[in-house]
Amino acid sequence: MKNKANKITLLYMLFSILLAVGGYYGLSSLQDNSNATFQNYSLIKDFLFIIISGIIFKVVLTRNDIRNSRIFEKLQTTNEEIKESNERYDIVAKATSDTIWDWKIQEDNFTWNKGIQGVFGYKKEDVGNTSKWWFDRIHPEDSIKMSIKLYSFIEQKTEKWQDEYRFQCADGTYKYVFDRGFLVKDEHGNAIRMIGAIQDVTKQKEEEQRLKLLETVITQTKDAVIITESEKQNKTIPKIVFVNPAFTEMTGYKAAEVIGKTPTVFMGRKSIKNDIAKLSKALKGREEFKFETLNHTKDGEEYWVNFSMIPITNQEGEHSHWISIQRDITEEKKQEKEKEQLIRELTQNNKDLKQFSYITSHNLRAPLSNLTGLLNLMQEIPIENEELKEILNGFSTSTNLLNETINDLVKVIIIKDNPSINKEEVLIKDVFENVFNQLSYLISLHKPILKIELEKVTILNINKAYLESILLNLFTNAIKYRSPKRTLRIYVSSKEVDNHIVLIFRDNGIGIDLERNGDKIFGLYQRFHNYSDSKGLGLYLVKSQVESMGGSIAVESEVDKGTTFTITFKK
Repeated sequence: MKNKANKITLLYMLFSILLAVGGYYGLSSLQDNSNATFQNYSLIKDFLFIIISGIIFKVVLTRNDIRNSRIFEKLQTTNEEIKESNERYDIVAKATSDTIWDWKIQEDNFTWNKGIQGVFGYKKEDVGNTSKWWFDRIHPEDSIKMSIKLYSFIEQKTEKWQDEYRFQCADGTYKYVFDRGFLVKDEHGNAIRMIGAIQDVTKQKEEEQRLKLLETVITQTKDAVIITESEKQNKTIPKIVFVNPAFTEMTGYKAAEVIGKTPTVFMGRKSIKNDIAKLSKALKGREEFKFETLNHTKDGEEYWVNFSMIPITNQEGEHSHWISIQRDITEEKKQEKEKEQLIRELTQNNKDLKQFSYITSHNLRAPLSNLTGLLNLMQEIPIENEELKEILNGFSTSTNLLNETINDLVKVIIIKDNPSINKEEVLIKDVFENVFNQLSYLISLHKPILKIELEKVTILNINKAYLESILLNLFTNAIKYRSPKRTLRIYVSSKEVDNHIVLIFRDNGIGIDLERNGDKIFGLYQRFHNYSDSKGLGLYLVKSQVESMGGSIAVESEVDKGTTFTITFKK
């Protein structure tokens, strides 16, 4: 600045001197030499004036330069402060994740900072510059409430404005935001501008909703929930800081009576003596643990509780609290005792029934054999009396039925008494040959149409005697309960389904009414037809044998159309 003033002053003086010299020589040429003294004096005077005015001019320019320099420095400092302020503003906006907006109310001009892009995902060209763009992106359920509060604030009916609402992102989703605004007024007190900051509080809102849900669960659950502080200074049992309403319902103790105390307040004498050592050990190890204990209510009534404690850590991973969940299992314990007693009684009854079956079958076996032998001897004696002959035939039939019943009972006892049986690889065709040999008389007598398809499965890992017994029973029943209206047809097939082997036995006999008898089809001594020689043991025996080999049996039947048995074994 100083050099510039010197240059201007020097130029002024040089220019002025040139004018003065030029004027001097111009006047000299026009006038005579008599006035030379006067002309010299005038030239000297001009030089003095030029020098003095140059000095004054330099002083004025220097002072002006100094003033301009100060103004420039002040403007530069102000600009630096504004720049730093803007930088701090941007840093704070980024640090707080705030979206800053500036609304010139009268012009309805809206300005957003970069937060509208970074937080909500809008591109710069997609951001509107009017309040309508802002209001259009507020959730419809929140816009009316928010608008009423905002305009009440602008009209200065309320002192401050802040609100929570949902703001739409660029991808169409909504975020929960907390918005605060400040008014700028003119000299007349009219609102001309509003500046606000939108903060994304979605995570806080979700956490708040989650905590409210957890609070509802804790307060509404039927299990007692107790929260204790972490043990400090090597205390054995930590103090209680919270109990839910179910705790009061279970123990009779109100929250004020136990908060600040240890759980030993409501633990019964027996539980303290038996479980305090386990409790202390788990607390020291900060391990989750569970146990069942007998407690007492405030009134002294005993109750069983399933007691569990879980260690809780804070965000730094430090152990902060214990949460205990206690479930009243008094009724379960009572049912458990009743169940144990019932099992003992059933076990004893089962033993007694087995013993009775053994005794009955053994004691009946000898006299029945004698009776059978006597009947065989009497068949060799000619009897002329027809009435006596009919009586003896009926007696012989009844004896044979009794013998078959005892044999079936013995088979049932053997199955029930030996749940694990020996299995072997069996050719199904061989089993059918044995069955047909035993039923050759009935087959030749009634001439059923047989269709056997056993190509798909040829070998089963099964008990051969049981399989023969099952097929004998099913074939015998099919022949016995055939329909008199049509020729008996029996269809037998085997196939593999997934990892199972399925045997299907189907006939077109008289069928069974499953609506009336479906739940007792495989019951003991169940009869579904009025046949005098029916014992009601066959299907019970079949089911027992199938299940003893790890299989299952199902039945489908319709009256006067036939019956289908499906037997399934694991491969």
